[in-house]
Amino acid sequence: MAKSLYETLEINEKASADEIKKAYRKLARKYHPDVNKDPQAEDKFKEINAAYEVLSNPEKKQQYDQHGDSMFGGQNFHDFARGQGSNVDLDEILRQMFGGGGAGFGRSGFSQGGFGGFSEPDLDTNAQITIPFDIAVIGGKQFINLNNDSFDVKIPEGIEDGQKIRAKGKGKAYQGQRGDLILKINVAASTDYTRDGDTLNKYFDVPLKIALFGGKIEIKTIHKDITLKVPQNTKQNQKFSVKELGVLNRKAGIKGDLYLKANIVLPKIEDLDEELVQILESKLPEK
Repeated sequence: MAKSLYETLEINEKASADEIKKAYRKLARKYHPDVNKDPQAEDKFKEINAAYEVLSNPEKKQQYDQHGDSMFGGQNFHDFARGQGSNVDLDEILRQMFGGGGAGFGRSGFSQGGFGGFSEPDLDTNAQITIPFDIAVIGGKQFINLNNDSFDVKIPEGIEDGQKIRAKGKGKAYQGQRGDLILKINVAASTDYTRDGDTLNKYFDVPLKIALFGGKIEIKTIHKDITLKVPQNTKQNQKFSVKELGVLNRKAGIKGDLYLKANIVLPKIEDLDEELVQILESKLPEK
């Protein structure tokens, strides 16, 4: 009965557990993609890891010793592995065949620095997205489509332009393991607001009558609608501070302030009563 997993590790069927481990380490060093730049090295490395995972596990080894390569449809393991294609996860295929969980083939002998300075493949993926200004301020979910995978990403309240967030398990897949997606956040500009750290700035329109005689104006802010009391003789660009309607300081856990700047809106002459126009023209000071 052919048992090609032993051939993959270049050992005989009577090899001890220590001999299996020693052979695996030797071959893994030789074919690790970070060391061996041969185009075929990565596929060979996957086969070595897969063979070791089976033969180093007593239950899986016993199952394989009983059935041999019949588990691969009568093919030797090398032909079986290559026939699956380069993008197929051997780890998952063999896990299903042998009905086991385990740590995964990619983990064997490589965790925490592994051996000889080798480490696991970097499965994290870096990308960047642009989010609306208001989502950056108040937080929320942002739908993204990346590498044919669509999902929502949670955006924390108060995130700044250029900061990064991590989406667990959305990175590259390799031998049953899945890396994370590291997203650089770009915040889109707002037509209504500017941001200075934890402070928000916004212009609001003030009709001339209210600017002159005072009154109340309803203003819609990112957080909520407010009523602002505008005093008499309000000037262009005059600032009004509204406490804790700015941006959350994620470290301190407190919100900054919102500064509202008055934009005085002048009426059109043609919209005013003719008599009033004459009075204004004669009575308003020129300086």
